Amino acid sequence: MQDQTTIMDKAQLELTLKRLAHQLIENHHPFNDTCFIGIQPRGVPVSDFMIDYIRGLYPGLPIDYGKLDITFYRDDIRERLHVPSETNLPFSIENRKVVLIDDVLYTGRTIRAALDALLDNGRPSKVELCVVVDRLFSRQLPIHPDYCGRSIDSIVTQKVKLIWGDHPHVILYDAA
Repeated sequence: MQDQTTIMDKAQLELTLKRLAHQLIENHHPFNDTCFIGIQPRGVPVSDFMIDYIRGLYPGLPIDYGKLDITFYRDDIRERLHVPSETNLPFSIENRKVVLIDDVLYTGRTIRAALDALLDNGRPSKVELCVVVDRLFSRQLPIHPDYCGRSIDSIVTQKVKLIWGDHPHVILYDAA
């Protein structure tokens, strides 16, 4: 990954995730009819951080949070190797507001797969999308985030990656 640009450093990423969490609080508190679902695999660290942050602000308040594996709903399942993860939805999504959480929105195909997987688990009253980075002008499907940390312009040969660890950050690099 040479010739990379840091889009968000650790402090900016943490601030962005907290801002997104506050937007979710503003629109969904006290969370009675809302559940949050991280999309496996890359949306889970994002959703874990945000839900832990919200739970820290509202200790004892029940917040339904699950994880959704979309592996077998992907339209590129035969083209690339995808390692299945676990779906863990210990609550019903029937007639509830669902907030899907992922790291990067690019073509929209991952979200389409997530919607298919979600509907196999029930029929929500509403589905919203929360992403850290929206890669504008790359959409192949009419999908747009309701909550977005940062929107960026990028070209097809570039990749955006959220890196976790001791120093989490978001980078843009040329994958060609």
